[in-house]
This record gives sequence, structure tokens and C-alpha cells, in this order.
Amino acid sequence: MRRALIVVAKRPVNGQTKTRLTPPFTPHQATALYECLLRDTLELMTQVEGVQPILAYAPEDAAPYFRSICPAAFELCPQCGADLGARLHNALTHALAQGYRQAVIMDSDSPTLPPAYLRQAFAHLDEAGTDVVLGPCDDGGYYLIGLKEPCAALFDITMSTPTVLQQTLAAADAASRRAALLPTWYDVDTVEEVERLRAELAADPAAFAPRSRAMLPSLSWSAGVPLPSRNKTE
Repeated sequence: MRRALIVVAKRPVNGQTKTRLTPPFTPHQATALYECLLRDTLELMTQVEGVQPILAYAPEDAAPYFRSICPAAFELCPQCGADLGARLHNALTHALAQGYRQAVIMDSDSPTLPPAYLRQAFAHLDEAGTDVVLGPCDDGGYYLIGLKEPCAALFDITMSTPTVLQQTLAAADAASRRAALLPTWYDVDTVEEVERLRAELAADPAAFAPRSRAMLPSLSWSAGVPLPSRNKTE
């Protein structure tokens, strides 16, 4: 059985990358942190045996950048689609059309995700009673979705909201696709999640994410300091 493990990523650009982290971080800090998260995620994927790692990249001219940071085993393909849902659907559909029997796509900012969860995703897809596998995030989204056959309805939802997982499960049910859930994890989009990553790495010296671990001490934000107001009128 041929398996594809895909990550979606955009080339880091100051002022356009991880904007929810600015402030308190500078655009340069947010961009540098994302590159660490991304590169740790790429290394994480290489720990999963029996899969072809693929990076679906954006923008279209970013291939040289991603080739320079990807491990040699990775295939590269450009993202295609007007929005995130379309890009996820198209990347999965492309992999399945290439002959992969299972395709799993994941985010690029969950650098400490246990590799066992990725193996479980493919194990679920081995089951005759499972059509879709999802990895829930604490924020109501998902860090991973995997399929054996394309299903556009799963991505015809409002993305980047706290109800993404709920909407996707409802769409799977409506399309008569049976879904399995992985353990819940998190991605790093907010200052609170940066602090969660900092705490996780401090509590477990053996945890992966070496680049993120090295980067975090250089950030000016400290755990325990109140977050700045998000009220735009202040």
C-alpha cells in the first residue's frame, strides 16, 4: 500500500507570516519562529516509516526556497486553489490520482506532534470501516485530515473558525463517509500557544523540535507576563 504524507506551507515573509503573533513579537521574530516550526515539522515527518513525504508549497515561485530546507526524500508540489479548503482538497486529490492509496495532509506548525499520531492516522485508514481520519486541535480546527478517496464536500466549509472540526464531521456524515478521530493536539498560532510550546519543551528535555527549542529563548515574550490588550481602540 502506497501512502502519502503531505504538509502545507507558505514561504515565510516578514509582515505576512504568523501575524497573530505581532504584537508582542516583531514581524521578523514571528517569521523566524515559523521557519523553525516548519523545519522541525519536516524533520518530524521523516520519522514516519513507509510513507512518501510531500510538501505542498505556496506561492508558486517558492520551490527553490523549499527545496533548500527540505530533507532529500521530500517531493514538492505547488498548492492550487482559491482558499485553504480548495488547496487541501486539491493536494489530497493530486496525491490519490498519482496512485497513493492513502493521503494524509497536516499543518506545518505543530512541531512536537507525536509521530505515533501520524502512524495512527494511516492505521485508521487501513480499517475497512474508516473513510476519513481527523486530528482535532484544541481551537476547534484540525491539524491533520486523511482520506482514501477524494471528497470535495469535506472542504466546502468555512475554514479558520472554531467550528472547522464540527463542520467537517457533519459534512462527512452527510456524504456517508465514516470518520475516525486521533488524539487532540495543538498548532502554534497565538502567543498563548507559543507559551504552551515553551512549557512543553521545558518540561520534556527529550521532546523533539530542536530548532524551535533553540529559537524560543531569543524571543522577548516571557511566560507569566500578561498579554497586551487586543482592543484596537486603546
